[in-house]
Amino acid sequence: MRTRKILVNSAVHVLLAVLSFIWVLPIVFAILTSLRAESGGAKSYIIPKQFTLSNYTALFTSSVGGLTYARWFGNTLVVAIFSCLLSVFFILSVSYALSRMRFRMRRPFMNLALILGMFPGFMSMIAVYYILKGFGFLETGFSSLFSLILVYSGGAGLGFYVTKGFFDTIPKSLDEAAYLDGCTNWQVFTKITLPLSKPIAVYTLIVSFMAPWTDFIFAKVILGQNREYYTIAIGLWTMLEREFIETYYTQFFAGCILISIPITVLFVLTQRFYTSVMAGAVKG
Repeated sequence: MRTRKILVNSAVHVLLAVLSFIWVLPIVFAILTSLRAESGGAKSYIIPKQFTLSNYTALFTSSVGGLTYARWFGNTLVVAIFSCLLSVFFILSVSYALSRMRFRMRRPFMNLALILGMFPGFMSMIAVYYILKGFGFLETGFSSLFSLILVYSGGAGLGFYVTKGFFDTIPKSLDEAAYLDGCTNWQVFTKITLPLSKPIAVYTLIVSFMAPWTDFIFAKVILGQNREYYTIAIGLWTMLEREFIETYYTQFFAGCILISIPITVLFVLTQRFYTSVMAGAVKG
């Protein structure tokens, strides 16, 4: 039995090592290619013959063919930040209202939201496009970016189920005590519920930021052909088109590495809040 247990553990470790190698290999390949000094498309080797950082600097200094990575980065950052803030506000507000309040049509609304959540968002893409076009939001580049913010944050409130489940775990006796002290619903929400809900708020913040930061489908449909107002996802995809791939192949991988930085920074900044709150909850 002891020998059998050792063999099983060894097999599990080997399997995990293989899976880890498969998971890390694309990341290593992207980093090495972004540091490759040899220009051109894919090569028969992975490790570059010469290393350079010019691929990273060229992203912000070169604009051959109207491909301006710095502008795309700024566009995506603006869209992601505003969409994130609005989405977090909508999700937390709707979740709190459905968790703490009882009103007519509450149950039908929750059932409707559950049914709508079963359908992928891109099914409404054509309808959303014509609605935005009817309001004149697709006429210029700036209004197209504003349209993206509306699209990403408009339906965020329907994703309330996870957050509502977290709010349900907070004792309602805390709310009742606050009401006795003269607090309003808004004061209970901001001064009691939210401070106790930092873990789910952080989770909502990260998810709401990542969605617009990495989205391609809606952005491609709404932004059209004006390259100046592209987001990161569309811009990197454009770099791999036939007319640009030989020039921008290594810069494409450098751009892929750079877009991971905001997500990493956001996670590092919010991780300590999540950890501290969870530690406090365990101690309590």
